Amino acid sequence: MENTRSEGKVYLVGAGPGDPGLVTVKGLDIIKRADVIVHDYLANPRLLHEVRDDCEIIFVGKKHDKHHMEQSEINKILVQLAREREIVVRLKGGDPFVFGRGGEEADALVDAGISYEVIPGVTSAVAVPTYAGIPLTHRDFASDVTFVTGHERSDGAKAPIDWRGLARGNGTLVFLMGIKNIEKISTNLIENGRNSCTPAAVIRWGTMAEQKVISGTLASIATKVREAELKPPAIIVVGEVVRLRDTLSWFDKKPLFGQKILITRPKDQSTELISLLENQGAEALEFPTIQTIPASDYSGLDIAIDEIDGYDWLIFTSANGVSYFIERLLAKDKDIRTLKNIKIATVGPATAKRLRDLKIKVDLVPDDFLAEGLIKSFSDMGVDGIKMLLPRALKARELLPDELKKLGADLEVATAYETITAKTISAPVKKQLTEGRIDWITFTSASTVKNFIKIMDDVDIAELSKKVKVAAIGPVTEKTAKKYGFAVEVTASRSTNSGLAAAIADAVKNEVARA
Repeated sequence: MENTRSEGKVYLVGAGPGDPGLVTVKGLDIIKRADVIVHDYLANPRLLHEVRDDCEIIFVGKKHDKHHMEQSEINKILVQLAREREIVVRLKGGDPFVFGRGGEEADALVDAGISYEVIPGVTSAVAVPTYAGIPLTHRDFASDVTFVTGHERSDGAKAPIDWRGLARGNGTLVFLMGIKNIEKISTNLIENGRNSCTPAAVIRWGTMAEQKVISGTLASIATKVREAELKPPAIIVVGEVVRLRDTLSWFDKKPLFGQKILITRPKDQSTELISLLENQGAEALEFPTIQTIPASDYSGLDIAIDEIDGYDWLIFTSANGVSYFIERLLAKDKDIRTLKNIKIATVGPATAKRLRDLKIKVDLVPDDFLAEGLIKSFSDMGVDGIKMLLPRALKARELLPDELKKLGADLEVATAYETITAKTISAPVKKQLTEGRIDWITFTSASTVKNFIKIMDDVDIAELSKKVKVAAIGPVTEKTAKKYGFAVEVTASRSTNSGLAAAIADAVKNEVARA
């Protein structure tokens, strides 16, 4: 629908069932462009990391019976925001039009003459059973599926549920928001004709690391849920297809299933590690401890760039060094053609990849992805009298420049950027960490450790270390973590994201084997 007035537009966006990877491409695109996001409790906070820096974020969620804001208030907020902003995103768990009250919000927008669009999401009614290994339909067991609200209305009105019709069918039943009423649901189905031996399952926090599945029958499931002290959010699946879980479960067989892992590296460098961990079943929580900023003084780097033709080697120790150097090169009205006669070395493959993505050839990457590996490589080839430039962070290890100078290299160190403690910290993630609800902390540099300590200055590190395991990307990071009181569980044999993910997976595998 079109709006003739110069107002903004509201997008009702489905965030999916929990796993942030299940948001749609269109949904993620509008999240990234939003001026303001109004989100609820079940929308994964990771999606909020994709927003613009100037995007306003408003929480209006409902957690169990604790209503942060009434629906009528939410409707008014959406109307008001649309009159003030261009792109308003209402981010809702699952799908907005599947028990998400999106229809009520759309009604309010229509009444107010506000333009809107609905971007569907993957509903938990389908995704959660899938992640539990339960297909909702199967030629041998069920040819139809029915979605039912299991939640009583807050205004006291009874939901118009046809229990007799549900009980007499043979298809799959999926009850959303029904865990508190599971005994009533089971009783109503049995009393209206459904066999008490019909398989049933309850899935809590489906698609997430905390996913838990309780299986039974209509006669036993309520008791099993009560004994397990299962709490919302959860969905109930009733039908013969539940039997297939024993052979079709896949998500909870992944190597890192059930593991919640904290990522402390900068936001713009965390994508690869998050992907590696999540592909193995873990839930990755972003908690960047470092923020990179441009150098406060570029005079040294500017002089080096002006004299770039005089250097034999250009050395990069991080992807950030590459990005800021190239940015400054362009600011000086030069480009990569300026580097045509210079050899380039990097400490590791991630830094090399950043250069190759820019179509810049890398001449040297040592087998050992540490400064020590680069020192050995240059020592073997001989660098006496060789002129080198090392653009790097203002504060960094002095080992590389000191050793290269000892080898006789004519080395210039230039500040390309600075690192500071991250300004924006996720309070909910910090709370999970201190409560012992996170399994691992990953440290990818000595700086991530030091800045983590600054951020957690009100926390006893010795006590925290008893609740959470630590994984370090290499020996230098391990040494720093131990210096600050962490008992490091694993250190990657290769100082890469893939090496770190593999080390954690091996540790979890060994722990499971010992249990």
